[in-house]
Amino acid sequence: DAIDEFQRVNERYTYLTDQRDDVTRSKKELEGIIAGITEEMRNIFSAQFALLNESFQHTFQELFQGGKANLELEDPDDILNCGIEIKVQPPGKALKILSLLSGGEKAFVAIALYFAILKVRPTPFVVMDEIEAALDDNNVVRFARYMRSMSDKTQFIVLTHRRGTMEEADVLYGVTMQEKGVSKVIELDLDEAAKQIEEEDNGVLRQDKAGA
Repeated sequence: DAIDEFQRVNERYTYLTDQRDDVTRSKKELEGIIAGITEEMRNIFSAQFALLNESFQHTFQELFQGGKANLELEDPDDILNCGIEIKVQPPGKALKILSLLSGGEKAFVAIALYFAILKVRPTPFVVMDEIEAALDDNNVVRFARYMRSMSDKTQFIVLTHRRGTMEEADVLYGVTMQEKGVSKVIELDLDEAAKQIEEEDNGVLRQDKAGA
């Protein structure tokens, strides 16, 4: 019986040993794959972060008309898990981190960072919902003009109540309620309106000349 029992236990032992060795090999292979993917992620992130930081610096200076800005990793040795700190220096002010800025400055810095991301990774279209609401009138104009300069690669759909943004739009859509409970969408093509006004002005000018 001992010989038969040994044979049975030995077969069970050999089977489990093979299973353990197979799991160990698979674990090492997976660890190697994970290490390779992690290293590739680190390299890609590092390269894209450098591009984004450079784009953010230029975009910040263009929107703020001067100053300095920089994106910094809180732990350069652990770039995939650490936080990112935004340090900016608006023209005529001391260097500050984002949390120390005013509400309008925070919004404008966030817009600058968003535009910087779009420069690095353009998208076909973007929907913005009153992101310039906290800006003063001068900065609204800067924002709108900068957005216009990027419209060759991205179509912007903007929800806004600011006049400076509306003036840079190609087409305006509004919702009005002429009757209670009945809303109506109105559309205004600014390019067509400008052409019509120009034609009317030219027609009045020709009539004035003819009358003279």
